[in-house]
Formats: sequence, structure tokens, C-alpha cells
Amino acid sequence: MKIKVMTLNIHKGFSLFNQRPILQELKAEIRSHAVDVLCLQEVLGEHKKHATRPQFEMIADQIWKHYAYGKNAVYSNGHHGNAILSQFPFLEFENFNISNHRFEQRGVLHGVISAPEWKGRRVHVMTAHLDLLSSGRMRQVDRILGLIRMRVKPGEPLILAGDFNDWPEELSHRFLAEAGLLETHLNRFGEHARTYPSAFPVLKLDRIYARDLAVESVQRLSGPPWDSLSDHLGLLSELRF
Repeated sequence: MKIKVMTLNIHKGFSLFNQRPILQELKAEIRSHAVDVLCLQEVLGEHKKHATRPQFEMIADQIWKHYAYGKNAVYSNGHHGNAILSQFPFLEFENFNISNHRFEQRGVLHGVISAPEWKGRRVHVMTAHLDLLSSGRMRQVDRILGLIRMRVKPGEPLILAGDFNDWPEELSHRFLAEAGLLETHLNRFGEHARTYPSAFPVLKLDRIYARDLAVESVQRLSGPPWDSLSDHLGLLSELRF
């Protein structure tokens, strides 16, 4: 039994350099990969000008039956945050505020999914978007690790995906040492994936971590059309019980 997971910072539905809205193109490309669980960051939940309906609903429509949204950044025209879209039902979900200050409003969205064919097994999915400064990211990792200890029972599979803004590559050793989480691209290729900026990827910001799941395959979604659908490239991992 396998779960295909994708993570992507969708840049509020705009292409690189904010040239044009690309939500329908993005949806079509994601759909072509038959993704089971989709973790998104910078998703508009409401915007007077750019989102007549929530972007996570527009992407999920007729493809992913179940979705959860965590509102993080609120402003006069609307709000944005993280979302999880799933082919499998949610047993529960909750959004947690991990902001360090009002200038970077951040959160981690935690959902628990299951399916009849999993024979009662639950899978925890978390998606996050961390601070730009190292000191802030470290405090946020402390909170995420605390959530894992409180909410994920030993032996229950866990997926943690998102935009970690970890350009110095400081976080993976902590997640492994303190929570047993393997970064899938690092595990498979010996290095994190270069995902930012999408047209000239240099920085290794986006990750898919997993625990109590085997890594079947990992792919960085690069080249046309992915290099123009957001300012980040996506990551795709196939995981197995």
C-alpha cells in the first residue's frame, strides 16, 4: 500500500515574478501525477481581488475529495495559509499558530487520514511554512517537535512537508535525531533538492519528511512547465507502509 505525496509553495496562485495567474495550469499538472496527498503553502483562502473562492477548493474540485485549510496570514484584502488535499478521509485536523512575530505569520496544519484498506491504520500529515531567519525557524522546529510528541503515537506513520526556508540546511538532522523523520530526497540522493527560485533553482527550501514509511521514489518537479508555475519547484515522493 502506497501514498503519493506532493508538496508545493503555490505563490498565491501566481507564476514566477507574479506575471500571471496560473491556478488552472497548476491544477492540471498536479493532476497528471495522480497525487494522493497534496501539501500546499501560500494558498489564498480569501482575497477580494485574486480569489473569488478559496484556492484550495478550486484545486481540489473533482479531484481530491477531502481538504483542510489553516489560515495563517491575515490582511485587509483576505488571508492565506497552508492546505492539505487528500484522496483519503480526514479523521481530524487542526491548525497551530507557530508565529514568532506579526511580520511573519506562520502555522503548521496537522491532519490525520485513514482509509478502509489500511485496516485501521492512521497516517499523520503535517504541512508548514517556516520563518526566513534561522533563530525563528529553530523556535518553530521546537514547537513542531512538541506537537509530534503530543499528537503522534509511536508507530503511527507521519509525513511532514512544506517550505522550510532552510537554506543553511540546519533542520534535517534535528528532525531525524529528535523525531526519527527522514527527509526523502536526502535519503534517496544524499542531498536536499534545489527548489528555489524555480527558474534557476539554487536554494534547498522545500522538503518531504517521513517516519514509519518506506521511501519508494522521490522526484523534483523541474523544467517546463514547473519552472514557470510558481516561484518554488515541487517535490513528489511515493511512500509505502
